[in-house]
Formats: sequence, structure tokens, C-alpha cells
Amino acid sequence: MTTTAPRIAIVHARDLTAADLDRWNELRAATTTAANPFMSAQFSQAVGRVRDDTRVAVLRRGGRTVGYFPYQRSRWGCGRAVGLGVSDCQGAVLDPDLRLDPHQLMRACALSTWEFNHLESGQDLFLPYATGRFASPVVDLTPGFEAYERHLHAHARGFLKTARSQERRLARNAGPVRFVQDDRSGAALRALIAWKSAQYRRTGRRDPFAQPWIARLVDTLSATTAADCTGTLSVLYAAGRPVAAHFGLRSRTVLSCWFPAYDRAFAGYSPGRILYLRMIEAAAESGIRLVDFGRGDAPYKNSFKTGDLLVHEGALRTADPAAALHWLRHEPLRVAHHLVRTHPALKRAAVRALHTVGTLRHR
Repeated sequence: MTTTAPRIAIVHARDLTAADLDRWNELRAATTTAANPFMSAQFSQAVGRVRDDTRVAVLRRGGRTVGYFPYQRSRWGCGRAVGLGVSDCQGAVLDPDLRLDPHQLMRACALSTWEFNHLESGQDLFLPYATGRFASPVVDLTPGFEAYERHLHAHARGFLKTARSQERRLARNAGPVRFVQDDRSGAALRALIAWKSAQYRRTGRRDPFAQPWIARLVDTLSATTAADCTGTLSVLYAAGRPVAAHFGLRSRTVLSCWFPAYDRAFAGYSPGRILYLRMIEAAAESGIRLVDFGRGDAPYKNSFKTGDLLVHEGALRTADPAAALHWLRHEPLRVAHHLVRTHPALKRAAVRALHTVGTLRHR
């Protein structure tokens, strides 16, 4: 166990060296078998390229790097997880033997708060500050795709049969169906973003692609091909026309789902369902052992999943006055969100209200 306090240096995420990238991912491999690409060095580096407020605390002891803590820092020392709002896995990357005072880390980073909403389980440094936990549905592909098909037959009766039937019907009515697991077509990516933006607006939700840094981040990651973080665009075509697509990140063993969407003209064929089945099969063949759908309730996730991981939200706050202001701004809203999520009638009313807002916007 490491007891001597490490030395902590702060660098900009875009200035991480090749040695840092290797050491970061080496530490990740030593602490987890589920190498989520959102926790890779390359993801934090990509966020750093599109956001000037991105920093990384580099922890060293005895001349050796023993940890990395990526974060974004705004005014008054308010910090947040890297990519908060679009990142599906958050935390620090630390030597498993390192024991660290979280408040020492906050002081070194000049942070009064550090907010997270997808903290992965096992982040013992921050878990005491979590105020909620949520299921992140996953598909365990360790036994292989055939075992997964058997799971679907047993737990989602008729689901697989219906999806195969819809794919045949799509081919019969629209033209030959083709699936590309890693499509480098810029046109397909633009089509996906247009479908997804329209979906957000239609359902009354804020469109993340309207934020320039998120649009630039997706562009950056679409060109990233590191083993620990590869931007992967999967596309389902019918007669050469894209009808469904998904952009996500993959590591050697994990595929993290991120932005799925489809052409509404083909909604009757459930192209998203066909796409996901093709993606999962191709992922299993390429060595992926876990497909992570990410936090959030959606019927399709429950149909596909074999189980759940847990992610956590909350904030580490110091005694600084800025931390108290952060609590006043965020805690009442968090409590209100929790109340809506945990009461079905309120949740249904909220969804109806969002759809009404989306409808009014499109008139």
C-alpha cells in the first residue's frame, strides 16, 4: 500500500505525452477488466482539444506516475467530470495501491467542487460523495454471440424472431440490406447527426449537437483509432441508403453506445433494432466482451440487456463558499429530478410535457 503523499502536477489534457497515454491506459488495465473507452487517456485528450478548461492532475511518487485525474474547471473553482453531459463513465485512474486524500487532490487542482453523473463503481475515492446511483444496461458477450441469442430467446420471447423478420421485410420492400460495423463515411455520420438532432428537438430535449464543442468532439473522436478508444460509426443500409446508424466508442473489450438514430421514413421496419443486433454480433466477433448501453431508461435497452452495471452521480464539495453556492444551485434541481424519476405518474407527465414542447417548436 502506498502511504507517502504523491506529488501532483497539473497539465492541460491536450498536452499529455505519448508516455502519459501509455501509462494511463496501463493503470486502467491494472484496475479493471471493463476498459470503458470514456475512461481512456484518448477520450480526455480529445475533450482537451475542444475545451480549454480541461485539465489533468498527474500524480507521481518516487519518480513514477501513479495516477491521473481528468477534470474541467470553470470560474470559482467549480469542477466537473471530463465531458460531463456526454461522457458515460467518469472517475480517476489510480494505482490500485495508492491511498489518497480527496481533499488534497481538490486543493492541488484548485477546485471547490467536482461534479459527476456517471461515476463508475469501484471509484472508492469519490463514492462517499455520491447522492444517487443508476443502472447502466449492458450485454455480456463473454460466452459468445450464440449464447446471447439463447438469452434473447429465453428472456425476450419473440424479440429476435421479430427483428429477423423485419430485416427480411426491409430487404424485400426497400432493397438489399447491408451492415457496416466501422463506416468511415462522412456522409453517413452527417446523416446520423441530423436524425439525432431532429429527435432531440422533436421530443423537447436539448440538442447536444447545437453546442459547438460537442460537435467538434464527435468529429475528433470519429478520427480516433487508438486501441483503447476508437470512434466507431456503424451503419445499416438498404439499397445503398443509410436507414439507421450509431456512433460510439470502443476499446479492446468494451463497446460504449452513444448516439443511435434512424431515418423515420423506415420506422415501420424498426431499423434501430436490426442495427443493434448486427452491431452486437459484429462486436462479439471482433473480441468485444461488453456492450454498455449507458445510463437511462429505454425499452429497447431492457430488451437487449443481459444485466446492469451501476453508475453514480453526486459532487465532492469543500468548505469553500463557492462550494456552498454550487450546492444551492444544483441540489434542489437534483432532488426534483430524482422525485420525477422515481414516481411513474410524474415521469409520464414530464415525458408528455417534453413531447408537447417539441411539437410546439416544430410548428
